[in-house]
Amino acid sequence: MRPLLTAIAQGLPDTVPFTGPEALERRIGVPFRARVGANESGFGPSPKVIEAVRAMAPDMWMYGDPEVLELKAALAAKLGVPLANVAVGEGIDGLHGLIARLVIAPGDAAVTSLGAYPTFNYHVAGFGGRIVFVPYAGYREDLGALAEAARRERAKVIYLSNPDNPMGTWWSAAEISAFIEAVPEETLVLLDEAYCETAPADTLPALDVDQPNVIRTRTFSKAYGLAGMRIGYAIGEAGFIKAFDKVRNHFGLTRASQAAAIAALGDEAWLLGVVERVAAARQRLYGIAGENGLAAVESATNFVAIDCGRDGAFALSVLKALERRGVFVRKPMAPGLDQHIRISVGPEAEMDVVAAELPLALREAAAG
Repeated sequence: MRPLLTAIAQGLPDTVPFTGPEALERRIGVPFRARVGANESGFGPSPKVIEAVRAMAPDMWMYGDPEVLELKAALAAKLGVPLANVAVGEGIDGLHGLIARLVIAPGDAAVTSLGAYPTFNYHVAGFGGRIVFVPYAGYREDLGALAEAARRERAKVIYLSNPDNPMGTWWSAAEISAFIEAVPEETLVLLDEAYCETAPADTLPALDVDQPNVIRTRTFSKAYGLAGMRIGYAIGEAGFIKAFDKVRNHFGLTRASQAAAIAALGDEAWLLGVVERVAAARQRLYGIAGENGLAAVESATNFVAIDCGRDGAFALSVLKALERRGVFVRKPMAPGLDQHIRISVGPEAEMDVVAAELPLALREAAAG
């Protein structure tokens, strides 16, 4: 007998939000020489992180601290907020799943942008929620239209990434604060700030942990170089943060991941160095785009969206040609954005591969 799925699960499509580079390598039979599609940090973690993980390796037989107390205390100290206002989970995606579980009941509306980071949509759908899409305004999420949709739909939650994924654009702190004020008090504002470390200084509003309808999520997967460790954290009002304990996986964070995150927080010099290298690599990608007659979208993240100059089908052909040439990139799929490919920054050697292969991929795609 096969286990019986719920009606919600039976109705979900057999899809995943992303195909990993490992799966693509197996599918096409070509190893990637430039892994610049998943917005990881090819600059790697701090040497202090590597040493901390090596030192605790003999203790892997033990579960990680289920309260994650030392890491939460380190985060609270860095952020300047009380311990009660910080939650830690298995990456931003894991935290978003918990948030959806806490606020979404079957039929409830969640508002997001058409083409925005899609994983939250999967969590909403998995709990029977109704997803309401708002088109981008150019290359940025439309704050006014998102707030209006939240009011119209009586949304339980509204998702916004700032800086944005997949376009790399951003709103200022003042604009985000005005947006929060425009959203109904009964709607939870979920601010995904995965790229906060690489954003301009005036991008992030000051932390206000007394706002009950705002939750902000961040990660160690980008600038800290710990994507493989799966560590994210949320900052919010204490009552909402406490509710995570009702639904979270209490042993979800390993001893290794906790030790890695604590060590990463303790090496500010490494973080600042990575941020500088990210900025330099963004400039390199702008230059590569220009050398090929293409326009790049100014970015506040560790990736750059590049307009391939035609439609979405052509951009997809460029992406496939790059894959065959050992370059892993991704692209937006929503109309209005889908003429772009999205290239993550990386070390010079990987940027050299991109510079060499992009003109060849463009010619191959143009030839059909």
